[in-house]
Amino acid sequence: MSKLDSIKQNLAGRFNVANFKFSNSVGDDVIEVPKEDIPNLMMYLRESGMFDFLMDVCGVDYPTREKRFDVVYNLFSSKDNTRLRVKTQVGEGESVGTAIPAYRGADWFEREAYDMFGIKFEGHPNLRRILTHHQFVGHPLRKDYEADHQQACTASMPIHFNNEPGSPGDVLNDKYVPLNIGPAHTAMHGTLRVMAEMDGETIVRCNNEIGYLHRCFEKMAETHPYNQVIPYTDRLNYCSAPMNNIGYCKTVERLLGVEIPPKAQAMRIILAELSRVIDHTIAIGTGAMDLGALTSFFYMFGLREQVYTLFEKLCGARLTVSMTRVGGMAQDAPEGWFDEVLTLCKELRRGTDEMAGMVVDNKIFIQRTRGVCAVSAADAIQWGYTGPLLRASGVSLDLRKATPYYGYDQLDFDIPVGTTGDIYDRYLVRFEEMRQSIRIIEQVCKNIPAGDYTIRDKGIVLPEKKDVYGNIEGLMNHFMLVIKGLRPPVGEVYDATEAANGELGFHLVSDGSANPYRLKVRPPCFAIYQSFPTVVKGAMLADAIATVASMNLIAGELDR
Repeated sequence: MSKLDSIKQNLAGRFNVANFKFSNSVGDDVIEVPKEDIPNLMMYLRESGMFDFLMDVCGVDYPTREKRFDVVYNLFSSKDNTRLRVKTQVGEGESVGTAIPAYRGADWFEREAYDMFGIKFEGHPNLRRILTHHQFVGHPLRKDYEADHQQACTASMPIHFNNEPGSPGDVLNDKYVPLNIGPAHTAMHGTLRVMAEMDGETIVRCNNEIGYLHRCFEKMAETHPYNQVIPYTDRLNYCSAPMNNIGYCKTVERLLGVEIPPKAQAMRIILAELSRVIDHTIAIGTGAMDLGALTSFFYMFGLREQVYTLFEKLCGARLTVSMTRVGGMAQDAPEGWFDEVLTLCKELRRGTDEMAGMVVDNKIFIQRTRGVCAVSAADAIQWGYTGPLLRASGVSLDLRKATPYYGYDQLDFDIPVGTTGDIYDRYLVRFEEMRQSIRIIEQVCKNIPAGDYTIRDKGIVLPEKKDVYGNIEGLMNHFMLVIKGLRPPVGEVYDATEAANGELGFHLVSDGSANPYRLKVRPPCFAIYQSFPTVVKGAMLADAIATVASMNLIAGELDR
């Protein structure tokens, strides 16, 4: 019996499944249900233990349809590593019940769908804009909203708070001191605003405001051909740009039904693991800097620059590389490049160990991080944590092991797991992940497969320049692919990779045209950061700064 058949059987005695539609789309199990069933269905799927993670809530606009919007819930089970997509249709002016009682992490995802599409979630306690500003008029991801219609903000909102049980909402208490931290503040890294009520140095309550770097990546993706979206993915988590390229291309390739050559898979693994290492150097280096250890920041950047030099030799770029292509890689590695990677691995291992000795054994660092703002495994799952922060809370979930891709299941590496979920554990996990990434890189570099670095499908991959300039067939192939564009079949898919901060997911809807009809990004730190006010409540202000640093919030990924 398939997982979908088992789900259908379990639901039969509790719901009117005659109104449900069960299907499989590009390997994904899908259930389409009436919107009235969403709250109870979400609660049952979680409480039954079938799906403990809500990974994403996605809106899709079909303006000519009677029920204009699709609301899509992407669920994951850490028990058997399966996924389920639940879909419902909501008409203009209608609402669907909130999923927050079942999955606390639905909070920001539902606010995002409300902001971008105007979809209302009945029972949501804080249904206000989240990525666009409070003066914004309209909903930018609707199909009838012009992509170049920009709206300036002329005034900031006063300090405001979420509506929680027993909370006075936006009303300030005269007993406490209101405090703005950011967005123009080094501790908030320039793009985050935290609004707090302080009792001395203690945080009574606080709230996040994001969106200061919102570029509406998803709208741009709808207005550009598939391959032209790749450079935009670089600007998501720009601290590990190749991982974004890889995640996006992998999603498109899955919808196309193509498998990239073994050599391309090996190159993607090397790029991804080098990116994980340098992303963690930023997380650790800036985290230490926020606690006063400036030397650590410069030291970690030295290691990062050496990796950038290898990126530059590979493709000519350092920060935003745009090195992957749908179907494989843009080009082969230069002669001797893999040997240089192996040489660098020795330096990275030495540097990682030296840095760990300076930081994790430092008495001041230990006092500032150990036992501070811990998050339990149960709470981490409820919020939708993934990546190092989830593993620091004691949950051994890593997509490279849970749902292996590109041959990760053939490699020997370990998944570090913490015990308490405090700030100290988060740094320990990241340090050990750097060591494990180096192990992976060395194994792959010593066994690079022979063969091509890309597939040679004329409808997907551009011909090489020697063919474009050397024969009429190559020239016409290049011309037609550029003019007509890459055209995946009509369909819908959600695919995810284990990025540096956790699950990086792309929900792609194709209508058969040259541009994505809908491309939704599931950024790892979006789910994580929404928990910040709860995690730091009752903590000291200095602990809140340490917590932000440990979450490794990348604004390009968070706001998109």
